[in-house]
Amino acid sequence: MAPAAAGAARLVRCGQKDELYRSGLRSGAGSALHGLAGAKKWLEWRKEIELLSDVAYFVLTTLSGYQTLGEEYVNIVQVDSTKKRVPSFLRRAIFISLHTVVPYCLEKGLLHLEHELQIEADESRTSQSNPALGLSSRTLIRNWIQKQVGELTEQQKKTVLQIVYVLKQCIPLLHRLHLAVFYISGTFYHLSKRITGITYLHFGGLQGEDQSIRSSYKFLGIISLFHLLLTIGVQTYSFKQKQRARQEWKLHRNLAHQKNMTKEKTTVRHSRCTLCLEERRHTTATPCGHLFCWECITEWCNTRTECPLCREKFHPQKLIYLRHYQL
Repeated sequence: MAPAAAGAARLVRCGQKDELYRSGLRSGAGSALHGLAGAKKWLEWRKEIELLSDVAYFVLTTLSGYQTLGEEYVNIVQVDSTKKRVPSFLRRAIFISLHTVVPYCLEKGLLHLEHELQIEADESRTSQSNPALGLSSRTLIRNWIQKQVGELTEQQKKTVLQIVYVLKQCIPLLHRLHLAVFYISGTFYHLSKRITGITYLHFGGLQGEDQSIRSSYKFLGIISLFHLLLTIGVQTYSFKQKQRARQEWKLHRNLAHQKNMTKEKTTVRHSRCTLCLEERRHTTATPCGHLFCWECITEWCNTRTECPLCREKFHPQKLIYLRHYQL
């Protein structure tokens, strides 16, 4: 029986089976490190252990010219874009790099870059370690990023920080878009396979079993696209609301400043912001009743949703900007 292109159902089952075995391998490697080096080292090296486990899984299967356990489970074989031969060694190596190493480096790079750019904005974070950063200051990625960030101006740092924020929001949306396209087209379950042009052929069994449910996958893909568009719309609206609030704050930040300066001189002790330790400007109240500068408390709420004084939890939307407040 001639081989046929593998359908979406088999590709999904293959991906799920591979993820199951990869999770078991990561769990076993993590448990071994935890037992040998302790919990602290395990927390520091957890991401690296997961990366090495994934690389080992694909090197022992795909790169070595064998089927993965998921591919063997559904009886499919990798082929290149011509569908006449097995992908070359270079193509398979590029696929493994895009599937494992590149996402790890991208995630680490964005985390380190965001951390370095925000250090000056929040000096208290310099004394705290971010668990998501992993290897602290010993990674080559962080050392390189520190050097590059040090050469940027303040305006460039703000621009790069905005780009990092956009990338962190867009990458998950890109994966969701690719998954929706896969449901509709029925090929390239992973983005790395789409880039390298690796497809699958199915040998044996009923050739039409995937065709019977292909319409269901297309319907799922259309729903996924609709949900993705809805998510993008909500995020865009939220971003515009934040921009509008920021513009309103910039519009009112200097209103009546000269008038307040003369009145606040007699009440400096009582109108001092506990965050910036300067005279309070554009007084804003938290739900618990404490007063801060509008800029200070909104910047604080970007990282912590609690009062800086009493630590009471609250949503940033509950902040109250006190217009014409005199004290």
